[in-house]
Amino acid sequence: MQTSRSQTLSFDEYVKQDATALAELVRTGEVTPSELLETAIARAEAVNPKLNVIVTPLYDKGRDMANHLPEAGPLRGVPFLLKDLELEWAGTPMKSGSRGYQNYVSTADSEVIKRLKAAGLVFFGKTNTPEFGLTPYTESKLYGPAHNPWKLTHSPGGSSGGSAAAVAAGIVPAATATDGGGSIRIPASCCGLFGLKPSRARVTLGPNFGELWNGAVAGHAVTRSVRDSAALLDAIAGPLAGDPYGIAPPERPFLQEVGREPGKLRIAFATQALMPSQTTDPECVKAVQETARLLEGLGHTVEEIPLPYEKTIVTEAFFVNVLGETAAVLRQLSEYLGRPVKRTDVELNTWAQARLAEGFSAADAAYQKRRWNTLNRSMGQLHETYDLFLTPTLPRPPIAMGTFQNKDSEERLLKLVDSFGGLKYLNGSKTVEALAERSLGYISFTVITNMTGQPSMSVPLHWSADGLPIGVMFAAKLGDEATLFRLAGQLEQAKPWFDKRPTL
Repeated sequence: MQTSRSQTLSFDEYVKQDATALAELVRTGEVTPSELLETAIARAEAVNPKLNVIVTPLYDKGRDMANHLPEAGPLRGVPFLLKDLELEWAGTPMKSGSRGYQNYVSTADSEVIKRLKAAGLVFFGKTNTPEFGLTPYTESKLYGPAHNPWKLTHSPGGSSGGSAAAVAAGIVPAATATDGGGSIRIPASCCGLFGLKPSRARVTLGPNFGELWNGAVAGHAVTRSVRDSAALLDAIAGPLAGDPYGIAPPERPFLQEVGREPGKLRIAFATQALMPSQTTDPECVKAVQETARLLEGLGHTVEEIPLPYEKTIVTEAFFVNVLGETAAVLRQLSEYLGRPVKRTDVELNTWAQARLAEGFSAADAAYQKRRWNTLNRSMGQLHETYDLFLTPTLPRPPIAMGTFQNKDSEERLLKLVDSFGGLKYLNGSKTVEALAERSLGYISFTVITNMTGQPSMSVPLHWSADGLPIGVMFAAKLGDEATLFRLAGQLEQAKPWFDKRPTL
């Protein structure tokens, strides 16, 4: 006897399901991939004018994809969005948030895109990102700002802000994200989502990239549920021939870790700001302290410690890396354009960072990269005593849009100094030191595991007094995503967040 099947899925029904549950509805024939996609598109059309999160709608391409899916696939039929950066989908634009690439169209799929297709996901758009993913907020000149669905005047974070806001708004249950200084975990924290940055080499960046930002960049996703994050990592994890780094494969699928008991863990925590000129917001301190009490109630051993590293690891050793990588991005843009890059091709801050890089020598860059080892050893020593390290994801709640934008006077000064080629001579000055502290202070908790390559996750366990989400962050030793997924599953059961959704 043929079973009856609904002809559509209302948004109210759709938003109650994570990707894993939606895939099960498709598998059992209760709904088709095309019907799910139309629900997602309808939601996108309803909220995107307010949020500006989908910057390249590809609805017809998604409709065609929904009709030509692989027969098998753990997430078959689930609507999905792609961050408009680094991942190439053949035949679609990838502008990377930059005027310089506004006419670029990908000619081949990245390996991760191939793996996501094999999992059965249905892509139907690209999400907002800052230029080249360089900022922890999503306010590019090309696209305009993405808005946080929890409070439209606030930032969803960055650089995966468009993806996170789209998931939080219920357009999709998950979307791709990449993380070179916190760009999975920052928007996850700002939007009330789960965001795990995998270990270095867990997910290939190939074939277009071997490494990015000296190994700091990792790719994965932002999700509403822990099991979706695990299922997606199972789908995309693994090397590609020619990758510069290697890592041992997991003992079992990550999805199987979510339901496993983590055992009694030893967890260190810290809340103090890394930058002497800054303090951690009381709400973020409270989030960690409440999490510590929750962990103790779950049987774990929790101990407060001082930060096991100091600020110049970030303001010098990582900052030089950022400047050099920005310069490299513009060199690559020049090759694409077939001419030297002009200041008007990119945003002023991007241009300024590349010019500042010219003031550093190859020896400077090599020396600062060697200093990353100091951090690796400090964190390695910490994990000889503790299984996990808990901190705020961010030192403050979600910020108002425009918080980190240049003032008009700063814009004029940058243009003036650049007009006579003076930016490269500012290195070592108080101006650059202040710039590094201001720009990197916001990511001073997240960036540490980018430098070490450790896996790290932001978990949405706290909301501020005015209703804004605040994540807490856990770091594990290199290669130990399993412990993170086990604990995340336990926390999700102890203090559920899935049904917390913004009102739009």
